[in-house]
Amino acid sequence: MKVFFDERQLRHAPTHYFRRGAAMPHQEQPQRAEILRDMLIGEGFEISKPQDHGLAPIKAVHNPDYVDFLPTAHSRFVASAGTEALAIPTMHPGVRRGKEPKDIHGQLGWWMTDTSTPLTEGTWEAAYWSAQTAIETAEAILAGDRAAYALCRPPGHHAMRDCSNGFCFFNNASIVAHHLTRKFKKVALIDVDVHTGNGSLDILYERGDIFFCSLHPDPATYPTFYLGHADETGEGEGEGTSLNLLLEQGASQDDVLAVLDKGIEAIRDFGAEALVISLGFDMAVDDPLAAVAVYPEGFAEMARRLAGLNIPTALVQEGGYLGPSLADNAKSFLTTFRKATQ
Repeated sequence: MKVFFDERQLRHAPTHYFRRGAAMPHQEQPQRAEILRDMLIGEGFEISKPQDHGLAPIKAVHNPDYVDFLPTAHSRFVASAGTEALAIPTMHPGVRRGKEPKDIHGQLGWWMTDTSTPLTEGTWEAAYWSAQTAIETAEAILAGDRAAYALCRPPGHHAMRDCSNGFCFFNNASIVAHHLTRKFKKVALIDVDVHTGNGSLDILYERGDIFFCSLHPDPATYPTFYLGHADETGEGEGEGTSLNLLLEQGASQDDVLAVLDKGIEAIRDFGAEALVISLGFDMAVDDPLAAVAVYPEGFAEMARRLAGLNIPTALVQEGGYLGPSLADNAKSFLTTFRKATQ
């Protein structure tokens, strides 16, 4: 199984964000990727750098104006607000009517939904190469590989078509799924991160050629809120191609695996020819953002069941934060998936 990662992804270095009204240390740290990288090396995975595929694959799923906003946004913010200020939005348009303003503070509110995606000096470079890592994985699948893994950081599944959200800037998994439609008529994207794949849902909701399934606690009471309800099944050509499978907060490992089986069955029924996995390890019982109770052996079983679909698969890293079992969970899933797809 090929693995892709670029060290430039470590350059996004947020210090803090606001949660429930209080400033706290930011959970999405470069160390996450370093832990996963070191585990991969220790387990004999060969890590390659991605090629530069440019902006076109990113703009194929994101609003081009949003993409073009990001490269200079941090420097423009610093020029306006100074180096001590946190580059987050403090003004929001509410319901999306109106027009993008030209002032940087207004633009932050237009293109960014919350405080969890503060811009730092290295954010653009990290997000760009995170997306390129994902695209390289799609290219490997298009070239005939059975499985490939993108160690993406920052993650992507909360990023919507035209805004950042929930630690995410570019929706790497949706970029991969769209890229795979160059060869495959039917692609499935399953999100096993503990949080709703709300950005993927937003991007893919009217797509009939990409089936989207997300496992997560009820968004009525658990972040990222708003999207991911059971009655959201797609619109237009995408009617029936979105599936949100809700978990109880505190769900056991067996509960999670039972819901996963429902997602796998739906993917088979869809007739998917290729698979993208939004791979989050924050379903772990000891993750800092834990809401359910999966252990290393549970991640291994998830890998076996997903590999059992027996179709070309791109794995795209999402969440999984600095809990004590992060490396063990990643090792369990990825070594099991490698063995099952050799």
